[in-house]
Amino acid sequence: MNWFNKKSALEKEWMQLEKQEKLYLDKRKEKQDSKMNLFLSEKVPANLQNTLELAFSKAFAIVFEKGVGMIEKTYSKKDLLEEYDIKEYTMQVKKNRKSLRSFSKKAQSTKMGNIVLSGISGIGLGVLGIGLPDIALFLSLVLKNIYEISLNYGFDYQSEEEKKWILLMICTSVSYGDTLYERNDLCNAWIDEEVVLSLDMNEYISMAAIALSKELLYMKFLQGIPVIGAIGGMYDVIYMNAISSYVQLKYKRRFYSFQRKKAKE
Repeated sequence: MNWFNKKSALEKEWMQLEKQEKLYLDKRKEKQDSKMNLFLSEKVPANLQNTLELAFSKAFAIVFEKGVGMIEKTYSKKDLLEEYDIKEYTMQVKKNRKSLRSFSKKAQSTKMGNIVLSGISGIGLGVLGIGLPDIALFLSLVLKNIYEISLNYGFDYQSEEEKKWILLMICTSVSYGDTLYERNDLCNAWIDEEVVLSLDMNEYISMAAIALSKELLYMKFLQGIPVIGAIGGMYDVIYMNAISSYVQLKYKRRFYSFQRKKAKE
């Protein structure tokens, strides 16, 4: 059976993926601040965004330099890669939509588990009025989730180029409007090997830190207030889901793109 046939399972899944990506982008064409954000905008200290940006930058640097090994202790990289090999073999034999979807099904399960963890930690720390210290934990859970999703699709995350792409995906997932579309196009161009991510690693860390600090500004301020900070902590779930959903789309696109190239060979 020819995978690149017009009615092949791979091409049907590719068309479905493009619809899912369009839906994601359409939902974020414009940023609409909630009434809570508008209320909190008058309460937030002027220098808090700079403080958040610095905290995210430090957290990224520490995790990339020293924290990957600690994160890998929370899952079995060997088992995930072995499971990928089994699914990949099954897919090559059956070449149907069910075998293709087994990768995203596993990634979705991984995503949901990590979203629950982010909710527990965010709400728990919010009750205690711990906002800024939650950043390192939140970011570790975000990267844990991304690493597990990448392994679900058979990709590693250790190289500097991969880390840059991960940072670019995080930036894109919390962007809006023209910036969102430009960054998404860059993500896709990288998948298609049309571009290299030529900026310095620190520049991508800075981009991600700025994007996250802007998006989480009000919620991290709220999370720093005891008891009612639980409301701010709940937003860890919302942003973990937004980031994870986008990352899952990109890894699926990368995986399908790789399979399409193999089909042409």
